[in-house]
Amino acid sequence: MASPVSIPTRLGWPGQQEADLRIHNAKLKLTRPRIALARLLFSKGDRHFCAEQLHEEVLASGVEMSLATVYNTLRSFCEAGIIRVLPIGGKPAYFDTDVSDHQHFYIEGKADFINTGRLRVSDLPELPAGMEVVKVDIVIRLKPSPKA
Repeated sequence: MASPVSIPTRLGWPGQQEADLRIHNAKLKLTRPRIALARLLFSKGDRHFCAEQLHEEVLASGVEMSLATVYNTLRSFCEAGIIRVLPIGGKPAYFDTDVSDHQHFYIEGKADFINTGRLRVSDLPELPAGMEVVKVDIVIRLKPSPKA
């Protein structure tokens, strides 16, 4: 395992070492926005969020950063595989810091996600020649029952 990278600690957020290592291990350039967002994201354990929510958290922490920078940084994190986009469609896009294989319940109208754990998927259609399954994303959409 690579040794931790020396990064200025002025930002002082919890989860600093884990966040810095995720950026380093993904072979991303260590920029201030990446460091700031990673430290904020990974200091709270696994979570679901949209860019607008994260932008508000960044500003509340005292760090100046544009929403465009948040979006660009999240895109680079997705491309590097340290976060993932949740497949619900629409705006805003939601992200997950847990990139392991797991599925979600999505509560419509609340933009709330609940991890379901692993599901067994069977009877997939025949794959085109030369292709393999990388990931199966499943989101089960929920709404309050009128009977409740």
